[in-house]
Amino acid sequence: MTRITADWLQSAPSQKVTGMLVGAGHQAWFVGGCVRNALMGVPVNDLDISTDALPERVMALAGAAGLHAVPTGIEHGTVTVIADGEPYEITTFRRDVATDGRRAVVVFAKTMLEDAARRDFTMNALYAGRDGVVADPLGGLPDLEARRLRFIGDAHDRIREDYLRILRFFRFHAWYGAPGIDAEGLAACAALADGLEQLSKERVGSEMLKLLGAQDPAPAMASMQACGVLMRILPGADAGLIAPLVYQEELRGLAPDAIRRLTALCGQIDGKELTAALRLTRAQAARFAQLRAALAADMAAGEAGYRLGAELGASLLALRAAGGLSPAPGENTALRTGGAAKLPVSAADLMPDLSGAALGARLKQLEVKWVASGFALSRDQLLA
Repeated sequence: MTRITADWLQSAPSQKVTGMLVGAGHQAWFVGGCVRNALMGVPVNDLDISTDALPERVMALAGAAGLHAVPTGIEHGTVTVIADGEPYEITTFRRDVATDGRRAVVVFAKTMLEDAARRDFTMNALYAGRDGVVADPLGGLPDLEARRLRFIGDAHDRIREDYLRILRFFRFHAWYGAPGIDAEGLAACAALADGLEQLSKERVGSEMLKLLGAQDPAPAMASMQACGVLMRILPGADAGLIAPLVYQEELRGLAPDAIRRLTALCGQIDGKELTAALRLTRAQAARFAQLRAALAADMAAGEAGYRLGAELGASLLALRAAGGLSPAPGENTALRTGGAAKLPVSAADLMPDLSGAALGARLKQLEVKWVASGFALSRDQLLA
């Protein structure tokens, strides 16, 4: 018998929510990511519960228990119940009756087995009761223990139900899989890659950024490129620099960063095209543009720290090294120095002798001299 032990499982809110259902004669099973991650010993972000109670029943039971319930997806069987500020997504057992590759028509089911059969991967079809005992209706535990990402049933069928599962296949492999990607799943992704065209750019972008945020997405990205999936969503992208970039990040103590890795992946893609393809936010697009421009500008480490800040400057140096440029002696120290530096001369120091365009040009000249000095020149030296 496999059992999970986790603080969130035995917490008062969790026990109250599951007790609300079990006490009324219904099933209450934690499911999916929270169970998978608890078994793997990695952080749990979302708490999902499956039940045989219909959504209207869940709403009524929550109200009777004094809990706030929100019908976030009640037409699909999902109610979000808030207990002590913690959200629990409670979804009625479901089975698919029709799919079109983007969305499914579902009906409510009676059993856990029916509910499990509509999920994507075996390691995501694990359930845990309020006592922590794990139920494994489809044999996902051996796959999880081996860190083997495998589609439930026939991989082609699962993908045709929702083509986003192609990208989820690579994302979950990057986050949870052992070396060596599942050959059957990879072949199905390659065969059905045309279906990616049905997906919204928002869904594609979200999956890609999650994939690139994994500790080491390089093997998954290489497989994605080899089977033709990467070309489908980002024509011109090349995963060749991802592995050396991950190495440089580890060498420099940098945390995974999706936009830094996107910069390495999309070196030949126009920024506007990339933003449209992945529906990047303004902040994400601006960060990408900064790194791309800095790579083209060939600025020294100190200037990179000054103009970009130490954090973004460190990303620039890692990208350069991943591309084969040998690190300059003392560049990390120069980067930190530049990141903390502040130009000692202001416009007020040059007025009223200068104004307008002449004032701006002179400030720029002094800034260039100051940066070239390694930020050593003082205000008096610059003004002299």
